[in-house]
Amino acid sequence: MQSFEVRGGKKLFGEITPQGAKNEALQIISAVLLTAEKVTIKNIPDIIDVNLLIDLLGEMNVKTERVSRDTCIFQADNVDVEYLHSEAYHKKSGKLRGSVMLAGPMLSRFKKAYIPKPGGDKIGRRRLDTHIIGFEKLGAKFSYHEDGFFHLEANELKGTSLQLDEPSVTGTANILMAAVLAKGTTSIYNAACEPYLQQLCRMLNSMGAKIKGIGSNLLVIDGVDALGGTTHSMLPDMIEVGSFIGLAAMTQSDITIKNAGIEHLGVIPEKFQQLGIQLNFNGDDIHIPSQDIYEIQKYMDGGVLTIYDHPWPGFTPDLLSIVLVTAIQAKGSVLIHQKMFESRLFFVDKLIDMGAQIILCDPHRAVVIGLEREQQLRGITMSSPDIRAGVALLIAALSAQGKSTIQNIEQIDRGYQNIDDRLMKLGADIKRV
Repeated sequence: MQSFEVRGGKKLFGEITPQGAKNEALQIISAVLLTAEKVTIKNIPDIIDVNLLIDLLGEMNVKTERVSRDTCIFQADNVDVEYLHSEAYHKKSGKLRGSVMLAGPMLSRFKKAYIPKPGGDKIGRRRLDTHIIGFEKLGAKFSYHEDGFFHLEANELKGTSLQLDEPSVTGTANILMAAVLAKGTTSIYNAACEPYLQQLCRMLNSMGAKIKGIGSNLLVIDGVDALGGTTHSMLPDMIEVGSFIGLAAMTQSDITIKNAGIEHLGVIPEKFQQLGIQLNFNGDDIHIPSQDIYEIQKYMDGGVLTIYDHPWPGFTPDLLSIVLVTAIQAKGSVLIHQKMFESRLFFVDKLIDMGAQIILCDPHRAVVIGLEREQQLRGITMSSPDIRAGVALLIAALSAQGKSTIQNIEQIDRGYQNIDDRLMKLGADIKRV
């Protein structure tokens, strides 16, 4: 188990470029299974979760040529479908939440798929009902086996009308990938419409799919007989962009985020501006100047600001941990309401140990009372419970007085590419041990 040793209290300075989008990568890379032709993917983030998925495809006999660390050519012209029955597949796919994204393409093209119990972060219950109900309505049959896998089979998938019970990003993507090769027309209402989904739709259309309604909550898919190859480049990771904004504010740093993909960030910049953080936009770059104090806005009637997660174009749940930690040194108070996962706020006890003023109201809500820099956080030893909380704790450590040790940093590495090296280039005192 590796750890980060961080000596905080240093102001950072310089430029940093976000990696390719992790959440997009897991969908896009799974989609290469939909064709026997070559698919080139660019701007791939070099992180554990994505590399594990690429390794998994390789073991399924998908040809993978890593042209560079961020570009890979895939060709799924000789997929070993029987590998799905192996113990190796069970073991590896069960570790990775993103392996669920293989089900739609496998079911669509090869008429069978397995879905493991969800792996990844321990942030609360992550149900698969949306995926499986959607596959069933397309004509698949499923059964649950004692090995911990859902077994799916379909002689033929047929287009249908679907109304999802939740706008699940992974559920929408999985059903979409199953529907592109189904017979007839499929409509998905209450579909997720995150930029990740929009990117997947555009990639599939470039492969020959017929998808309409991209960017809306109603997708209409006319099934085709086969898909071809394509080249696709991933967006910058919006979660990294938000993380760097929070880092700059907490450490009173002057940081420029290069090639931030501003047009795809939605309300993310606005939410940080509501915390009082100054953002300067220059082309596709975001400059965050050093600020002594940033003041949280109030509602027009004087009420305390609430920031909560919501399906796109609302605020992404992946950045609530970052917003929470950023508010620690603000002037004013904010209520953080995490609606989607019941365990994602439990890391605040570590922030309280560091000196933060946070009231955990219940598993979903926390009130942060800003310290206004009247006192610094103090370094402690802590453990990263999930990807986003891990980076929130790292931001807190970089702003704290003294030495902090963050254990279980494999969680951070799952979502952030070489984060220690990149932060050191900004002047951070961080060491991997």
